[in-house]
Amino acid sequence: MRQFKDNAGRTWTVDINVATLKRVRGLTGVDLMQVIEGTLIEKLIRDPVLLCDVVYAVCKPEADAATPRVSDEEFGKAMAGDAIEAATQAVLDELISFCPSPRDRANLGRVLQATNRVMDKARDLTEKRIETLTSESELDKLVNRMVPPIPEPLTPGSSSTSAPEPSASTPGP
Repeated sequence: MRQFKDNAGRTWTVDINVATLKRVRGLTGVDLMQVIEGTLIEKLIRDPVLLCDVVYAVCKPEADAATPRVSDEEFGKAMAGDAIEAATQAVLDELISFCPSPRDRANLGRVLQATNRVMDKARDLTEKRIETLTSESELDKLVNRMVPPIPEPLTPGSSSTSAPEPSASTPGP
């Protein structure tokens, strides 16, 4: 069993077993065993609402037994930032432990490690891009592209526009 704390200071226990899988599937439509295929991790990471629904379904017996009872909305209000990351890690670690086959546990562990490496690289690239975009020279370039140049002021004797030469097909006065 793994634990995490929500932003209201409550400690939640994540215990994955067959009853948990059945409850999560019934309440959210999510089959947690799809994690073995490698697609569920990305889906949960990209959709924090779905992730929190899944985590609430995992923790529902504990939420129902709490005094006062913790509704899914109250649970969701306490899930942001580090709490979501901690809950995600607890659920994924428990899923790895739950897998009946040692080979599946090993494979899922490798999938999770690879996913974490990919996410870290994506975050690194995002950070570098933000650093580049916030550098003074890049900001100047961006402003110059967004703001049209101010026209030069007219000096005495200069024309504000240049009229085109009359064409042969234009009738004269």
